[in-house]
Amino acid sequence: MESNFYREIVNDHNLHPTHKHELADADIELRGVNPSCGDDITLRLKVDGDKIVDGAYTGDGCAISQASADIMLDLVIGRGKDEALRLADIFLRMIKDKITDEELEELEEAGALIDVSHMPARVKCAVLGWHTLENILGNGLPEVGG
Repeated sequence: MESNFYREIVNDHNLHPTHKHELADADIELRGVNPSCGDDITLRLKVDGDKIVDGAYTGDGCAISQASADIMLDLVIGRGKDEALRLADIFLRMIKDKITDEELEELEEAGALIDVSHMPARVKCAVLGWHTLENILGNGLPEVGG
C-alpha cells in the first residue's frame, strides 16, 4: 500500500509539476547537479525578508529528482528560511531512516519519499533539490544578477 502511494505521488509530481517553470523575478538561484546520474536542476527563490514567497525549478532528471524538488517547493513556499532549512534537515534525516513519527508528519507529502531510504541508488536523486535548498539558504549566496 505505501509503495503504491509513493509511486502515485512521484508520478503525479513528475508528470504534473506545479513549480517546474522559470521564475523571472527570483531573488536567489542555484544550480544543483548529480553527476553520477545526470540529474540537473536550477532552484530559484523569491524572498521577502526571511520568508520564501515563491519558488520554482528548471532542469532535467529522473522522476524522483524532479518530483522531490516539486514536493519540496510545495512544502517550503510561504515559510521562513529557518523553517525551510529545518524541514530540509528532517527530510535528509528521513532518507537516512532517522526521524520520529512526528517529524514524518511535518513533511506532509514529502514523507511519501521515505521509501527512497530503502533504494540506495536513488537517494542522491531524492536529495538533490533539498541539498540545493540548504545551499541556497544556508550559505548566504549572492542575489541574482549581483
